[in-house]
Amino acid sequence: MELGHAVVLLGAAVVAAPLFRKLGLGSVLGYLAAGLLIGPFGLGLFDDPMTILHVAELGVVMLLFIIGLEMRPSRLWSLRREIFGLGAAQVAACALLLTGVGIALGFTPAVALIGACGFVLSSTAVIMQMLDERGERMEPQGQRAVSILLLEDLAIVPLLALVVFMGAAMGTDSGEATRPLWQAVLIGLLAIAALVGAGRYLLNPLFRILANSGAREVMTAAALLVVLGAALFMQVGGLSMAMGAFLAGVLLSDSTFRHQLEADIEPFRGILLGLFFLSVGMALDLAVVASDWILIAGAVVAFMAVKGIAIYAVARVFKARHREALERAALFAQGGEFAFVLYAAALTAGVFDGRTSAVMTAVVILSMALTPVVTLIITRFFLPEEKGLSPDGADGVDRADDLHGRVLIIGFGRFAQVVSQPLLARDVDVSIIENDVEMIQAAGNFGFKVYYGDGARLDVLHASGAGTAEAVLVCVDKPEVADHIVELVKAEFPLTRLYVRAFDRGHSLRLVKAGVDYELRETFESALKFGGQVLADMGLDDQGVAETLDDVRRRDEQRFEAQITGGLTAGRSLMRGNVVTPQPAPYVPPKREARPLSEETADVLEDEDA
Repeated sequence: MELGHAVVLLGAAVVAAPLFRKLGLGSVLGYLAAGLLIGPFGLGLFDDPMTILHVAELGVVMLLFIIGLEMRPSRLWSLRREIFGLGAAQVAACALLLTGVGIALGFTPAVALIGACGFVLSSTAVIMQMLDERGERMEPQGQRAVSILLLEDLAIVPLLALVVFMGAAMGTDSGEATRPLWQAVLIGLLAIAALVGAGRYLLNPLFRILANSGAREVMTAAALLVVLGAALFMQVGGLSMAMGAFLAGVLLSDSTFRHQLEADIEPFRGILLGLFFLSVGMALDLAVVASDWILIAGAVVAFMAVKGIAIYAVARVFKARHREALERAALFAQGGEFAFVLYAAALTAGVFDGRTSAVMTAVVILSMALTPVVTLIITRFFLPEEKGLSPDGADGVDRADDLHGRVLIIGFGRFAQVVSQPLLARDVDVSIIENDVEMIQAAGNFGFKVYYGDGARLDVLHASGAGTAEAVLVCVDKPEVADHIVELVKAEFPLTRLYVRAFDRGHSLRLVKAGVDYELRETFESALKFGGQVLADMGLDDQGVAETLDDVRRRDEQRFEAQITGGLTAGRSLMRGNVVTPQPAPYVPPKREARPLSEETADVLEDEDA
């Protein structure tokens, strides 16, 4: 690419993205429109948009790597139902219905099936960009969207194998050797296993050596090498490049270099993703659209409508609220970048002819361009505004903006309400943010000024004064959200003291390893006080109660210290049970015959004790 072309691309991106965001249409549509304008079917400044598209696909690869960095293996495992349940159900339902639509439009069953399967694979780039702009990627509905996208990325493997099988069944010969399906699956699994092994045993030592060298630019080069190398390795193994980058991100999600890697990759990801959308806009062949405009327009409307209906129905079956189901239907009702890969393979295998491939590609590109518009229409005209979505100035609820309290409290449920009392009693300047509007309004009735804000978003933390506060108190009611806030604060505001409400012993261990200044299991002290009162009512004097509670605290601390290095099973002998054990001797001898714990009770005590 010549320097002049680079200047034109950057200029188009700089002008179009802010303009379309200002109009409320989103940067994605701006990039697509700019690409169409400067492409071969607009002003003709570029002759071969597909060459640029192949390079720009690296933006999608890097996007998946960053998503992987935010997906610890434990979090990925917790989403298994959404990935293989919700995601698989959505893909299957949409593929079945869209195949029927393709046949109704006059395509042969084979062409209709491949066309439908390509359209089922929604655009990761479009959806993730829109989720980021709306600040919803880390929200529950955003995580479900990511889960569906991951399943669709996995689906490209059997779909490519299906194209090869159909081409052979139709008697076409692409001139390329193909391998049996079982071999393709085996090679794919081996590629995944090899990448996982390399990630577990090679990546962290590699980055540790590079970090000790002190060469900042080498760390950046290594980050790019990991992303591109993993993507290439998975592509050679017959899988998608995006899946390789995602797995590399997941394997590095627990690394101490995670935030450094994200910072290194982010600029490249942003530029290449914008370039990807520009090249997609350039690839829209207006001549094909003009010659087959009735078929293309009908296919776009029919495919998007039927896919949206199927997505809504599947979402409702999986217990999604009406609003989330409708938003997901609007967001996913387009084809995506993997459709280009599938259609190119279908053309090579002889399943598609040239005209069919051009028509189906145009349908996908137009659907990607229409997605921001459809989403905007659905949001504005078909979804009533919910409390908490746009609360500025509504019923006294204000967004967090330019706050400067000495202490920032994130989350204002029952725990935080009690925590605030000793601080306010000493006139400490406290800022409070909460993302539940009903809670904010209820707190206002009791004399609290609580601002609307999601503490899991970096921009909200900046607006809430996390960078200038002496202490941040994380009192949210979901451990995974608390973990994410801790990561953000430790990475962006390392000098701010962190006090975090923990939910159980396992959560406390994670918080200690994350480097928080103080954590407290929410039920621990209240449970001790409760037990102490029982002892007092049973006749034990105050000194005996205090000594007993101090002993329990001491043993718990010793057990906790052992578990930091030895895991949850360490220090078991320090916890008293109601069975007679030789070591250590019980502080108070049991008054009744011992009964053994059931396995279920033992597991609960081990994993969920306060």
